[in-house]
Amino acid sequence: MAQGIIKIKNPPIVLIGLMGAGKTSVGRRLAERLELNFIDADDEIVKAAGCCIPEIFDVYGENAFRDVEERVIERLIGEGSMVLATGGGAYMAERTRNNIDTHAISVWLRADLETLVDRTSRRRGRPLLNVGSPREILKTLIKIRYPIYGVADVIVDTGQESLEATVDKVITGLDNAKDNLESEPAE
Repeated sequence: MAQGIIKIKNPPIVLIGLMGAGKTSVGRRLAERLELNFIDADDEIVKAAGCCIPEIFDVYGENAFRDVEERVIERLIGEGSMVLATGGGAYMAERTRNNIDTHAISVWLRADLETLVDRTSRRRGRPLLNVGSPREILKTLIKIRYPIYGVADVIVDTGQESLEATVDKVITGLDNAKDNLESEPAE
C-alpha cells in the first residue's frame, strides 16, 4: 500500500500498466463516472515537448522522453484530484513511482499477453514495439514490469470484458483501497 496517501483528502487516481492495458479508455470512463477531470500524461508530454512521442524517441532518445515524462507527471499529480493515465514505462522510474505512491492512488490495469498483443496491434505510434516482434517485446516487458506494477494500491485484471465492467472493477478496488487507507494510522 502506498505511503502517505491518508494525508491527502482527494488524491489523484493514477492508472498504470503496459501499453494496451486500457489506461486511456478506462481512464476516460472512470473520470466521467467519478465526475473528475481525465488527463492522459502522453498528451501532456506532447504539449510540453512540442512534438509527438515517436519524434521524441527518434530525435532525442528514450532517456529524454523519460525526463520530460517524469516532470510532467510530477506537475500533474501536484494539481490534485483527477484521473491520470500514464505511459507504460512511467511507473518504472523510481522517482515517478515514489511520487505516485506518496501523492496518489495507483491503479494497475493488468492484462495478459494475448490481450496486449491484440490491443496494441490496432494502433500505431508505439516506439517500443517498433524494434522487433511486438509479442516478444511485450512478453519481456511483462517479465520486467509486472513485479514493479504489483505494488500498486489497486490491481484490476482487464481482458475481454466490457469497458463498463472494467470500470466497475476499478471503482470497487478504489472503494476497498480507501477503506484500507482510512483504517491505517497516520504517520
